[in-house]
Amino acid sequence: MNVHLLYPDRDPDLEAELPFGAEALAEDLGLEAVFDAMAQGDAWLRKVARAAVLTSVSLDAPTIRYRQEALQDCLSHPAEINELYACAGEAQTGVRELGILRFYARSPNAVLYSAVRVLAVLLRTLKHLRSLVDAHGDRFRSPAFRQLFETIRRELDEDFFCAAERHAKTLEFSGGMLLSAGLGAGNKASGYVLRAPSQPTRGWLRRLVSRGSDGFSFTVAPRDEAGHEALAAIKDRGVNLVADALARSNDHVLAFLQALRTQLAFYIAGANLRARLDALNVPTSMPTPEEAQAEGPVVQAVGLRDVALALQVGTGAVGNDLAAAGQRIVVVTGANRGGKSTFLRSLGQAQVLMQAGLFVTADRFASTTCRGVFTHFKREEDPAMLGGKLDEELRRMRDIVDHAGPGSLLLMNESFASTNERDGSEIARQIVLALADAGVRVGYVTHLYEFARSLYEEGRGDTLFLRAERLADGRRTFRVVEGEPLGTSFGDDVYRRVFDLDDREAQAADPS
Repeated sequence: MNVHLLYPDRDPDLEAELPFGAEALAEDLGLEAVFDAMAQGDAWLRKVARAAVLTSVSLDAPTIRYRQEALQDCLSHPAEINELYACAGEAQTGVRELGILRFYARSPNAVLYSAVRVLAVLLRTLKHLRSLVDAHGDRFRSPAFRQLFETIRRELDEDFFCAAERHAKTLEFSGGMLLSAGLGAGNKASGYVLRAPSQPTRGWLRRLVSRGSDGFSFTVAPRDEAGHEALAAIKDRGVNLVADALARSNDHVLAFLQALRTQLAFYIAGANLRARLDALNVPTSMPTPEEAQAEGPVVQAVGLRDVALALQVGTGAVGNDLAAAGQRIVVVTGANRGGKSTFLRSLGQAQVLMQAGLFVTADRFASTTCRGVFTHFKREEDPAMLGGKLDEELRRMRDIVDHAGPGSLLLMNESFASTNERDGSEIARQIVLALADAGVRVGYVTHLYEFARSLYEEGRGDTLFLRAERLADGRRTFRVVEGEPLGTSFGDDVYRRVFDLDDREAQAADPS
């Protein structure tokens, strides 16, 4: 059986290696705070949520919608989902309590004994699972859960449980084990076959009167160690194939239950994040994934917020609007400490969460899906670097270019600011234009005025210019609006605020 809660046609391998750039993406976008909120202190939920989100940055629109509908089911029926999640974990707990860590390191007879005990645990869990599906299954509407419940109803029917329990009873061999064998080379026994126990066809009186007349038998003395070892070897040969088959069947069922628990964990983590944001009064909405169009990418956002910032400060951050249709390049300039980096992070977070099939912190959000999301953010000076900081930036950019293809999204924050204005602007210009021409979407927060101004004057139709808003009195609104690049970032505003120069000058002018 397959679960198929995250993909309509397969189950993911969340133990696989993360895609290139995933660790940098989590660090630069502040996603670790998001994963903490999804986990609510549960290390397993955090591991699943982190792996599922970071491996989903290339999902297509149908798969995203498939997950969104499943998540809506989970948000509508939290108690039922938690019951399913707990049920899927029952088998692992039961097997652990048996003290059976692995079947295959022992003799075939020991493997069979352990496998029969594990089978009893699994059958109890599967019966519980089937009862939950019968009780709650009709309340779910998403294709993901309806497909899963249909599979469970079909595969775990009454005939299955009757047959499984009958085989489990037979494999206990309470009436002894029936084996057959032939003679091989040197008159040695060969071709051992485990037989189904024969059913008596005569009455008990006839069997009692004729006992001993149907064949021959022998008894191994209690102290005959060699005889007992020989008899155990014969039993091992007879049950070897059956023990292996049952152990493999148990492993298959355990794998199904583990996959069910893992994929439910992703949706439970998503519900945890939603509950946390609701408690902070942070608006959320289900985004609209758009298919890639020949006209270019689309990003439409209303009230877009930095989810990590909202989680960390415990309140809703300032929301921003964005309307980009056909622009592959978004350049953000403007006042220092005006919210440019926060806006870029919020844009990246929304894209990543949308790609994973989750909601975003915005009143509305729609975006073209990506083949991958990458970040190139300014790094702190590392004393262990073998080259200069510009060399380090260029090496990271080279690695990104090697992995990013058409349809990818690259977010750049103060890239190439480690060199002078002229060289940094020229490097940025050549890289950004080359990436855009190759079909890569680029969001760039920069203070490189020559770079921004040259693109603005060129009048490219695929470039959108945004600017951090600054009021006439120097106050920042932390909103980003459309606007041409300015030749100043108003660093003197920050300087004056830090050193309280406005208050001092006012006091000097009017000592009273």
